[in-house]
Amino acid sequence: MDDLEKIVYKHALMNAVKHKGNANPGAVMGSIMSQEPELRKDAKKIGKISGKIVAKVNNLSLKEQQEEIDNLDIKLETKKQKKEEGLTQLPGAHENIVMRFAPNPSGPLHIGHARAAVPNAEYVKKYDGKLILRIEDTDPKRVFPDAYDMILEDLQWLGIEPDNIYYQSDRFEIYYEYAEKLIKSGAAYMCTCDSVEFKKLKDNCKPCPCRNNSTEKNMKLWEQFPEMQEGKAVLRIKTDIEHKNPAIRDWVAMRIVNEEHPRIGTKYKIYPMMNFSVAIDDYLMGMTHVLRGKDHLANTEKQKYLYQHLNWEIPEFIHYGRLKMEDIALSTSKAMEGIKNGEYMGWDDPKLGTLRAIARRGIQKETIYNFMIEIGVKMSDSSISWKKIYGLNRNILEEKVNRYFFVENPQKITINNLPEFDCRNVIRPLHPDFLERGNRTLSFTNEVYLANNDIINGKILRLMDAANISINNDVAEYHSTSFEDAREIKAQIVQWVPIEDNIEAEVIMPDSSSVFGYCEPECKNLKVNDIVQLERFGFARVDEVTDNKIKFYFAHK
Repeated sequence: MDDLEKIVYKHALMNAVKHKGNANPGAVMGSIMSQEPELRKDAKKIGKISGKIVAKVNNLSLKEQQEEIDNLDIKLETKKQKKEEGLTQLPGAHENIVMRFAPNPSGPLHIGHARAAVPNAEYVKKYDGKLILRIEDTDPKRVFPDAYDMILEDLQWLGIEPDNIYYQSDRFEIYYEYAEKLIKSGAAYMCTCDSVEFKKLKDNCKPCPCRNNSTEKNMKLWEQFPEMQEGKAVLRIKTDIEHKNPAIRDWVAMRIVNEEHPRIGTKYKIYPMMNFSVAIDDYLMGMTHVLRGKDHLANTEKQKYLYQHLNWEIPEFIHYGRLKMEDIALSTSKAMEGIKNGEYMGWDDPKLGTLRAIARRGIQKETIYNFMIEIGVKMSDSSISWKKIYGLNRNILEEKVNRYFFVENPQKITINNLPEFDCRNVIRPLHPDFLERGNRTLSFTNEVYLANNDIINGKILRLMDAANISINNDVAEYHSTSFEDAREIKAQIVQWVPIEDNIEAEVIMPDSSSVFGYCEPECKNLKVNDIVQLERFGFARVDEVTDNKIKFYFAHK
């Protein structure tokens, strides 16, 4: 076999092994031409001999092909496309970075808010910049007063500390100042058109009659604005009236709102729209980069008109895809409605996707924070599964938390013929991999509690570290003691709890249902917010502890 034939033979072997023993002549030719560019001049010659060599390789078994590859020391390269994960580099300059997290105070933060909060905080940390928390409360109808404090608490739980905090309801005079500037420069106008009529004109790329009002008339209407009835007039920003997107055409900057505001009462009647207040604040607060969902693409375009009217430098806008989460309520308004009608116990109900609900279940803040960094800020939509969150959280908790016995739906059993020497204290470590943490002690006698589901006729059970028993006609009989015996008879290992020395337990599940049972005596020493692993049941967070009862919130298996 000459040198050229050896090269063809090598590529044929590689192709065959990749495709279950069958090499394809065309694929072999393509591999040679791409990986051995100096042989392209010999393409015709290679074409003539490749068919014969491929046939020879295909006559070998897959095992023989693999042996040939090993003998010839051929390195198989597997190229896997790396999934895009994590935070990419910010566009533009990275000096004096200023970014913001700007929630509406309509309720506490949920996992969707973390999608915005975490990347902003992480980018600021990466580039030694400044993070601003801006509470966007310019719609009094959407303000839930308790949310002002709840947002701060939720960010603190995530480990995010803003450098400055602003409330847009404190900044109305600033918005009025810029409204007047825009009117006087001819970039904004007062519109008293009927909203239905305006839409007809706008949709047909036609300006409304108010668009050509003089500056004097616009200023007069502006001064009369607070005396008007709601819906009688708005302030509009001039854009391209023929813009391909009707939503961009002459958008509303300010309107009348007859509603008492939780922070400022009835001091103001003229309220800025989101696009107006956000653009002004982003500039005045020095934003260099603005992270927002791709559902804000049209808003970004609207706001750029304002920047242009005021001769301001436009920040870097980065848009990311939607966040979808299975079987969880992320709508704040629906959550509030559910709390009012009793569907949810509160903002920390385990069926909700609020951060406080997630925290109450024992999901660690590092789990949420790191997951949001992993998702990144790509434009494609991202789906969050509980399975993924549980996996990340389990990695954190496995070594961190201690383990205890818990039996659900307990049933008392009496073990017949238990030898007296088997009535003893059973000592188990708090964590088998960290013996320095100490032990727990359970008193084992012939009467114990088992989980109802473990009591199955015909079963042989291994009561962990205690004894082996058989269940027949709902009667428990002593079988043996050693673990070696249990392994030989293939006994099912189960947890148990003493009859006398235990503590009643309730576990709140993710669907808000409760599981009742008993925990081992050491659980009496647990404190609120401790995370534990209830062996064979799952991870849970301690919510309440009294002398005779403990309440957990279930996290996951």
